[in-house]
Amino acid sequence: MMGEDLELGELLAAAEAAPPGESVEVVAHDLQKRFGAECVSFLFVDLIGERLVRLTAAGSTAEDADEPIELLGSVYDRVLQSQRQHVEADDQGSRRVITPVTNRGDRIGVLEVTLQACDDTVLRQVREAAHALAYIIVTDRRFTDLYHLGRRTTRTSLAAEIQHQLLPSAPCCEADEFTLAAGLIPADDIGGDTYDYTLDRDTLHLSITDAMGHDTDSALLATLLVGALRQSRRSGCDAVKQANHAHQTLLSHHRGLATGQLLCVDLDTGLCELVNAGHPRPLRLRGDTVEEVELAANLPFGVAGPSSYRLQELQLLPGDRLVLLTDGMQERDAAAVDLASIMRETRALHPREAVRSLTGAVLEACYGHLKDDATILILDWHGSRDRATRSRPDRTRL
Repeated sequence: MMGEDLELGELLAAAEAAPPGESVEVVAHDLQKRFGAECVSFLFVDLIGERLVRLTAAGSTAEDADEPIELLGSVYDRVLQSQRQHVEADDQGSRRVITPVTNRGDRIGVLEVTLQACDDTVLRQVREAAHALAYIIVTDRRFTDLYHLGRRTTRTSLAAEIQHQLLPSAPCCEADEFTLAAGLIPADDIGGDTYDYTLDRDTLHLSITDAMGHDTDSALLATLLVGALRQSRRSGCDAVKQANHAHQTLLSHHRGLATGQLLCVDLDTGLCELVNAGHPRPLRLRGDTVEEVELAANLPFGVAGPSSYRLQELQLLPGDRLVLLTDGMQERDAAAVDLASIMRETRALHPREAVRSLTGAVLEACYGHLKDDATILILDWHGSRDRATRSRPDRTRL
């Protein structure tokens, strides 16, 4: 089957000229023009990670879209996990093509297209269109609440709304040297836990924090804490100076206390400098062995009294998986979950799928009702730039 090649510049120009809520419409028009595509839609995962919400190309909004689709066990779930394009025949003899829409490891959703016929060239160009759609959505969702609105398939608390604004816009990031992914539960009612990351030329910065309290009080405390950490980090401060600044900020505003870990990973050597402010120790999977990383614990942020934050070092080796977590992953009913066994069982999975397995096990142990927030961040270290390609472990494709 013949069709014109994707003109990326033309597609991006059309996307910029269209309203920010019509990203799918722009890509659909391009696919219709080149291949006569039918029934083009974009499906994205809701806030709690259990359902898919569909945006069609007919100009519909989240309010009048189809009912949410259960994700678990669906063909969409398999596409999102495997990150592979799926093709099947429908009842009319057309081809239903489902393609992952992903940006730097962040699985944004899937593009679903019906084609009368397709060959390898057409399928490749649909994948290219899906890749372009990922970038268009990442840009356009800054200007519209359409995607935020569509993700709310359950009631979201005010505390959770505040908390999600503190988090990075993508829960997953892939680079030559590392892959990371994070998750929080319950996503629609969190209030205190945060994670953060940023990547500069030489260093990966990570943090995980747990602000004490409940509901909006803890969310406001977390806002102050994350703001102080980002302010000092963006001023070029190291982990110790970031910790001291956050500590003094909480003391001066009399807001309460919070635990946390701050990590700075050298991208060339894998040497990690970190500060542990009264937070649960990380878990490291090296080979088949899971062990707690032996860290000294300083006082939490905001605790009145003498507090001198100590810089500690951890050497990451290619193939290491480091798991940062909050105490909600280990307290009360969650303590019955054998995290080490699940870490070993999910070793071959992408970190985003390992996060899903670990948080799912905690939710199941708590019968779906956590008394505390639970947050997890998984970092896979592949190795420095000059050996990243050969040291990256193979991934099991589901």
